[in-house]
Amino acid sequence: MTENRIGQIGIPAAVVTITVMMVVPLPTILLDLLLVINLTIAVLVLLVVMQVRRPLDFAVFPSLLLVATMFRLALNVSSTRLILLNGFAGSVIQSFGSFVIGGSLVVGLVIFTILIVIQFAVITNGAGRVAEVAARFTLDAMPGKQMAIDADLNSGLIDEATARRRREEIASEADFYGAMDGASKFVKGDAIAAIVITLINLVGGFVVGVVQQGLPIQESMSRYSLLTVGDGLVAQIPALLISISTGIIITRAAGDADMGSDLMAQFARQRRALRTGGFVIVILGLVPGLPRLPFLAVGGLVLFVTSRIPTEVRPPEPEDMELPAGPAPDSPEAIAADMLVEPLELELAFDIIDLVDSTTGGDLLDRVRALRRKLALDLGVVIPLVRTRDNLELPANTYVLRVHGVEMGRGQAPPGMVLAIGDNIAALPGTPTTEPVFGLPARWVPLELRQQAELAGATVVDRSAVIITHLAEVVRNHAAALLGRQDVKALVDVVKGSHPSVVEELTAQISLGETQAVLQNLLAEQVAINDLVRIFEILSERARATKDTEPLVEAVRHALGPAISAGHATDGRLTAITFDPLVEHTLAESLRSGDHGSFLALDPDQIERITIDVARVADQVEQGGISPVLLCSAPLRPALRRLLRTAVPRLSVLSYSELGPQLRVETVGVVSVADTANV
Repeated sequence: MTENRIGQIGIPAAVVTITVMMVVPLPTILLDLLLVINLTIAVLVLLVVMQVRRPLDFAVFPSLLLVATMFRLALNVSSTRLILLNGFAGSVIQSFGSFVIGGSLVVGLVIFTILIVIQFAVITNGAGRVAEVAARFTLDAMPGKQMAIDADLNSGLIDEATARRRREEIASEADFYGAMDGASKFVKGDAIAAIVITLINLVGGFVVGVVQQGLPIQESMSRYSLLTVGDGLVAQIPALLISISTGIIITRAAGDADMGSDLMAQFARQRRALRTGGFVIVILGLVPGLPRLPFLAVGGLVLFVTSRIPTEVRPPEPEDMELPAGPAPDSPEAIAADMLVEPLELELAFDIIDLVDSTTGGDLLDRVRALRRKLALDLGVVIPLVRTRDNLELPANTYVLRVHGVEMGRGQAPPGMVLAIGDNIAALPGTPTTEPVFGLPARWVPLELRQQAELAGATVVDRSAVIITHLAEVVRNHAAALLGRQDVKALVDVVKGSHPSVVEELTAQISLGETQAVLQNLLAEQVAINDLVRIFEILSERARATKDTEPLVEAVRHALGPAISAGHATDGRLTAITFDPLVEHTLAESLRSGDHGSFLALDPDQIERITIDVARVADQVEQGGISPVLLCSAPLRPALRRLLRTAVPRLSVLSYSELGPQLRVETVGVVSVADTANV
């Protein structure tokens, strides 16, 4: 029979049998066997508890504690019945009543009382208190542990499966200590029940012997009282072992090995303390009036054991550790290291360094980690690590965002202030400013006026959120520049792990640099590259005909068209600006091919008029709170996007072939001949 089968059938059957034992009389032979089983269970539980490395490795202990308590009480009831009915309850109880306590009732009562005091007043009370405190502190620490897991997950240190496992461990730990807090009451109740049962047995045995059987008082005391005390000792020794197990598992902290190994290893690391203790014991043996032999023997044994402990080679302390010699400041290696330009940098002025100081509540670095994960999910590429450092040359309250060493964004984050964004904020005290991403009117107001600003209808943002929003916008706008050759190699390796044939065909048709150029062009137009498998499949197929970047990009866009257009739609509705047919026909006739892609062969005045008209129509539509796209024919799309990316950078250019069948297109503007625009 398998272990699962035993657990599913045997354990429930045993629990039911324990309940039946309280009602049905047992023969003395069976009672002897069950008493030995009870003692064996207690010994095994104690040994298992000492072997586990952490409490959760024996998470069934609270339930086992209840079952063991029920079993012990059922044995007490059965033995009491046999003692009072027959004056005999088996060989085990008889042996404990005669041999263990020497047949002396007084000795038996004293030993029984001592065991009860040890179990009830010392071990059980202490274990119950530790369980209560551990349960409370474990529950209080759960939010912090959950936040730490989320931070590690957002920073990429762990994956989703590891985070889920850690959360389950935290929940299991809280459940375990909560259960142990309640289960420790079983042990205390068992100790109280043992006292009550023993007193009842003493009185009941005396009454049965004297009244019912007519025995002399001394003989009645000798027969029934010794059996009662023996029964109490038989029950209390396993109970004491279970109480010790309870105290050990509650006080057990997670270690690298079992309790015995940890104990010996940690004692062995304190050779000086052991040697000093051995000398103290030896000196006590030389004091006049004290017995020399035991002190000298024990002290000598401690010194001998200490001398046999191998000397541990400890790592040098940090201040004594010799650091590897680095290159000299003026060496070529050091200069070359200083010459390296970080892909993405965040520089902070001296007075806003508190944003990255976790000891003062700064959470900027945690938010940066979370942002990297979010952008990876949104764009399909892991952005480089953001190097955050202070810059004493920056003006107060200022931060700067750099991409490959070039400043791409600058803003302010004054200490003790929050940013209120809205139209009705002029009455708020503070410093007027402009929101750095969308250019909205804003005002830096004191932190204590945050609630007042919210009541005024303003959107209130803390300093870290302002920087993170600005950083996200910079990364989205420059994702193409941040996608390096090594990053593309990492993406290819990821796909190779799940779709090796796709990568094999891709690398046979196109180089890594050409793949990088296509992905950069997609990112430059805010197209996510999450669906790498399809992208690589399309590149492999299209690269057989051409290696030019533009047709490869358009082929990928055509395949990803429904997803691209859906990203610009709201509730299945795509608001679009189109060209007048005459204008689009003129643009199509001017389309030419060049070394760097297609372009419109128009004179500068025509290009300027078209650019101005498109920008004007887009601005008029955006004033109504709508973000439109520009629709055109597929051949025109690359050239038009190249033409408009400077004048109207926020306007996405889509071709008709990229529209998904699920979308409903609503034309909100038409770019007609040079001087007119109908909205």
